[in-house]
Formats: sequence, structure tokens, C-alpha cells
Amino acid sequence: MLDFIYRSLVIGVAATALLDLWALFLKNAFGIPPANWAMVGRWFGHLTRGTAMHEDIAKAEPFPNELTVGWIGHYAVGVLFAAALLLLAGPAWKFAPTAVWPLIVGLVTVGCGWFILQPGMGAGIAASRRPNAGQIRLLNIAGHTVFGLGMFAAAWLIR
Repeated sequence: MLDFIYRSLVIGVAATALLDLWALFLKNAFGIPPANWAMVGRWFGHLTRGTAMHEDIAKAEPFPNELTVGWIGHYAVGVLFAAALLLLAGPAWKFAPTAVWPLIVGLVTVGCGWFILQPGMGAGIAASRRPNAGQIRLLNIAGHTVFGLGMFAAAWLIR
């Protein structure tokens, strides 16, 4: 069990950190703003009060430390996705990781953003209420592919 927790933490944190480096690259190279983790923290905060859907999360009541909560939630979700990867790929995968499972998990997790987080924050399904929905969708797919590759690389390094 400790090995599972260790691998979930290392793989999830490393892959999430790579995703954050990807977002920094996009910001510096193309001027694409990164995710606003304060608004994600606000969304997580409202979940504790039983509210998952908002018309516009920016207009929802603020929570103390929402930026910190957003960042912690971002990394916690990355660790949970890494744990799902380890469960789905099976115990032998950790000794000889391949890129297939992490890429599958990475791409499937796009659905969490499209069908849970974005609608919950008021952006609509797959950001359909945003004027640049197509760009957001492409960035989501690219980012989650980077996340999947990060899970593979981290798993390979600790195999």
C-alpha cells in the first residue's frame, strides 16, 4: 500500500508540475494565460457548501485562501489521476511502464474538465459558453496529453 501511495504521489506531482511548466511555456511563448487557480479554489470551496454549478464562478462569493486551495486541489487531482492510472494499468506496469496507459488516462481526464469543472464554473460543457471554446478545447487536449506524458516519464524514472 505504501508503494502505491508513493508512486501515486511521485507520478501525480511530477506530471502536474510538467503540466504547469507547459502552461508557463504557453504564456511566455504565445501569451496564453494559464488557468486561474483562485477560481478553481473558489469552486472547490463552494463544493463544501453543496454547490457544484455556478452561472459565473467569478461572481460567486469568495473564499479565504482560494488561490492556495486551487493549487492544492490541482495537485491533489493530479495525484488521484496517477492513482487511477496505477490501478488501471495493473501491478506489472510499474516495473515496465509504457506510454499507452498514461496517454489514455491523460486524454480521458479531459472529460473531467469538460463535463464537471467547466460547466460547474459557468463555462458550459467543454467551454461552450466561452468565445474561444475551440482554442480552450485544443489547449485542454494538449495539456492533458502533456500530463499523460509526464505520468509516463515519472513512472519510467521510478520503475
